[in-house]
Amino acid sequence: MPGELYQQQSTNDRRQALETAQKKGGQYLFLLEKDIWIVATLDVLFSAPFGNNLIFKGGTSLSKVWKVIRRFSEDIDITYDIRAFAPDLVSGAGEEAIPPTHSQQKRWTRAIRTRLTEWVNDQACQFVSEKLAINGFEADVRAQGDRLYIHYESLFEQPQLTNPEIITEFGARSTGEPHATHTVSCDSAALIPNLIFPEARPKVLLAERTFWEKATAIHVYCRQQRRRGERLSRHWHDLVRLDDSGIAACALADPEIAKSVARHKAMFFAENDVNGERIDYHAAVTGDLQLVPSDAAYEVLAEDYANMQASGILLDEKEPFSSLMERYAAIESRANSLLA
Repeated sequence: MPGELYQQQSTNDRRQALETAQKKGGQYLFLLEKDIWIVATLDVLFSAPFGNNLIFKGGTSLSKVWKVIRRFSEDIDITYDIRAFAPDLVSGAGEEAIPPTHSQQKRWTRAIRTRLTEWVNDQACQFVSEKLAINGFEADVRAQGDRLYIHYESLFEQPQLTNPEIITEFGARSTGEPHATHTVSCDSAALIPNLIFPEARPKVLLAERTFWEKATAIHVYCRQQRRRGERLSRHWHDLVRLDDSGIAACALADPEIAKSVARHKAMFFAENDVNGERIDYHAAVTGDLQLVPSDAAYEVLAEDYANMQASGILLDEKEPFSSLMERYAAIESRANSLLA
């Protein structure tokens, strides 16, 4: 009947509904199901008493909110605004809430790591478990460090590299600015209009900031010449899709966001290159950005990209890895010429 909740249907009816959605939309059944659990989890988190201090970010936000990537992103990245989470630490630290010295950064990081683990275990875990159940989504929710693992009984067989589980990872070392509030719907909702699917309304990190978060992470990978890269090729995939959507151009036209990311990462995520020298994030966003890896690091990413294609996570992705690398080189060239 019209207006019935998806989660109140029988197991067989839910399975049939998603099979119908799969026929209409072409997406894998296990991904349609996981998408529902992602939105249900977001709904619980952002309707919580602490929800107003959370910011949704990362690849899943690019897929579910900004609609710029054709990749199924199965985990949820959440920032708990550091100004609300640790007001005693950030007092007098300015709008960006960045510690004034590296020694202070170490003190902040130790304190936040301890507090965040306690909060996830003592508050978030119980709240999410109970609220999901109230909403009709029975799951095994467990806390581990700064993550929640939400395991559900799947209606379908799971392929390799996937699990019927939503991993929600929390951080609390940034403000989550700039952000905006958006509605998030299930992919199945438009395909099965006679059922009501979960919906959420989170605060979401602007995609321009996500561009620079990913670009600087890629820069670190390239400078470290890493030999491991499981699922890391997703960042390169996302960057090209951000370019296709015009968001990359907006990000490149806003050097203040780039510099803000560089300041934050230089303090909280200091890294060394393959030679042991400190990576200069400021240089990366002012004309020295590297997006194309070399030698073995390139081959590792190529293999990882092929594996993600085979798993179905890169939806409708037919573009060869070599062609994508040409795109990365072009983005790198534009960034360096515009920001130098």
